Amino acid sequence: MADSSTPPRTAVVTGATSGIGRATALELARRGWRVYAAGRRAERLEQLAAQVRAEGLMGEVRPAPLDVTDAAAVGALADRVAAEGGADTLLNIAGGAQGVDAVADGDPSGWEWMFRVNVLGTLNACRAFLPLLRAHGEGTVLNLTSTAAIVAYEGGAGYNAAKMGAHGLTGALRLEEAEHNVRVVEVLPGMVHTEEFSKNRLGGDQSAADAVYAGVEKPLTAEDVAEVCVHAVELPHHVNLDQIVMRPVAQAAQHKVIRR
Repeated sequence: MADSSTPPRTAVVTGATSGIGRATALELARRGWRVYAAGRRAERLEQLAAQVRAEGLMGEVRPAPLDVTDAAAVGALADRVAAEGGADTLLNIAGGAQGVDAVADGDPSGWEWMFRVNVLGTLNACRAFLPLLRAHGEGTVLNLTSTAAIVAYEGGAGYNAAKMGAHGLTGALRLEEAEHNVRVVEVLPGMVHTEEFSKNRLGGDQSAADAVYAGVEKPLTAEDVAEVCVHAVELPHHVNLDQIVMRPVAQAAQHKVIRR
C-alpha cells in the first residue's frame, strides 16, 4: 500500500467496466494505487471512480473510455498516461467468449470477435504501454487468460483458440521483456461466476447462463481473481509469478465439476 511519502504506483486496467476488471481496479484503488480504468462503457467507469471517491480510498480511479481493439484509442490513452506521469503496471483483463459451437459448426464471426478482443486487444495494449513500462525500470504486465488456454474442451474450441493465442503471446512477451526488467505474469482462472461472462457467451440467455453454475458450491468470484491479480503485481519486483492457475475446489479439472 502506498503512503504519503512515496508516489502512488500507477496501473492501467483494461476491461474495467465489469467483472474481474472492475474488481481489480477497485482493489488496486483500495490499496492506494492510481488506476486508469479502461473499458467501452464510459458511464460505468464514472460510477467506479465515484465509488472510490465516496469510500474515501487512498487510491484513485481515472476513467479511460476505449475499446481495446481500437489501436489508435489505446495509443491515445498511452499518450495521456505518459503526460500525466507514466505507469509501472499494465493489467490486460479485457476479454470474453461468444458461443459454444463445435469446430464443425464454428461461426467465424464469433471466432473473429474472440481473437480480436482476447489476442489483438492484448497486443494493442502491450505495444502502446511497453515503452512506459520499460522507462519506469521496474514494469509489470499481467495478462488474464483462462484455464481454457491450457486445456481444450468440447464446445470451447473458439475460446480455446483465442485464449491459447493469448497464452502464447504472454510466454513470448516474458522472454522478450526480461532484458528490459519488465516482468510478465499470467493468471489463468477456471470457473468464475460473474454477472456477464456466461450470459454474453450464451447470447444473453440468463437461464442458460445460470445453468453453467447450477449446483456448484462456491465458484470463484471476480473479487477472488482480483485479489490474486493484485497480490501478483504487489510482490517485490524481482519475484515473478509466471503462471497462476486458479480454480474453485469444486472444479477439480476442466472436465470435472462437482455439483451438489
